[in-house]
Amino acid sequence: MSAGVRSAGEFEEARLAWVYLSRVVQGPCAPLSALIASVGVREAARAVREYELPEALRGPVAARRESDSAAADLEMMERLGGRVITPDDAEWPEWRMLGLNQLDTERDRDGAVPLVLWARGPLSLQTASERAVAVVGSRCSSGYGAQVANEISADLAGRGWTIVSGAAFGIDAAAHRAALAVGGATVAVLACGVDRPYPAQHDRLIAAIAETGLVLSEYPPGTTAQKHRFLARNRLIATLGDGVLVVEAGSRSGARNTVKWARRLGRPAMACPGPVGSAASVGCHRMIREGEALLVTRAEDVIDEAGPLRLPLGDNPTDPAAHLRGAEAEVYAALPAIGSRLPRDLALQSGLDLPTVRAILPALELAELVGCDADGWFRITTRRST
Repeated sequence: MSAGVRSAGEFEEARLAWVYLSRVVQGPCAPLSALIASVGVREAARAVREYELPEALRGPVAARRESDSAAADLEMMERLGGRVITPDDAEWPEWRMLGLNQLDTERDRDGAVPLVLWARGPLSLQTASERAVAVVGSRCSSGYGAQVANEISADLAGRGWTIVSGAAFGIDAAAHRAALAVGGATVAVLACGVDRPYPAQHDRLIAAIAETGLVLSEYPPGTTAQKHRFLARNRLIATLGDGVLVVEAGSRSGARNTVKWARRLGRPAMACPGPVGSAASVGCHRMIREGEALLVTRAEDVIDEAGPLRLPLGDNPTDPAAHLRGAEAEVYAALPAIGSRLPRDLALQSGLDLPTVRAILPALELAELVGCDADGWFRITTRRST
């Protein structure tokens, strides 16, 4: 057996290690993610059990490191008809997680990639997140807001877009129900275990999503919803979509937190306007006015902003980046026609923050618009000679 191929026993041992560590830290933990990247998940689990850890990790793992319920957790998920998705699985949305990998976790403590994702539902997470839009908004939505969320979400879902939201009251619920009504795909990301529907009044809605879509959480079974977990959860909602749409938001809406994550990940943020005197739309109007979100009013607007990079057809396009939008266009424009620039220089040139620039560059590279060498990032205008 080659060194790079795991046996079935090694794969299962790694899975148990992922699940054990997920239970130990219960949420994003940048120091643990760094340890896993350095030594591997099985060695990281051993180090946690034996408390052979750097100082930054001792506090986060102290309370639960001696309790290993990984096997029981996997059995519980099997009884629920669910599963655990780890970074070792083909279903893991590696492309979606690239943005989180680029974030500065000293600035964004909750910005780390989730260790695992606990899931209920038949959809493949990889497939469901290929073309997706996050739809969020006020829990105390108005009739107007619910109608707009319903119409745009149903139109997007009917065109093959996955609707991602948080299963909360108000706009979230309207978006999920609209996708279900047209037979579309929808993903609910919870701030608690997938075995504990939250809010409890949405147990039937969450069950319906689990029947045809996907219910996700980075928190192990039995974990209760707490305020800080909602804020961390929002980064996953932003991560799994090609953009974030806010349909209705009050002056202190949590939807603005999701927009913050979208912008740092390099995803377009969009907002629907409401009646000028509506308190339920104050947050949307502020985000539009201050340039945090683009104004949209229909599904076509959302697709125009969140759709995949559209390159001109033909073998010799005169401007291969003509159809870039938003932050992607700004980063590309900041690159010189000849020569290279470092991400920090691109941030200064484009006016975007450094984490956003770092998140966008890999996407442009995958689109074969930019490359990277020892001097920095450069435009690809023609095939480079080797």
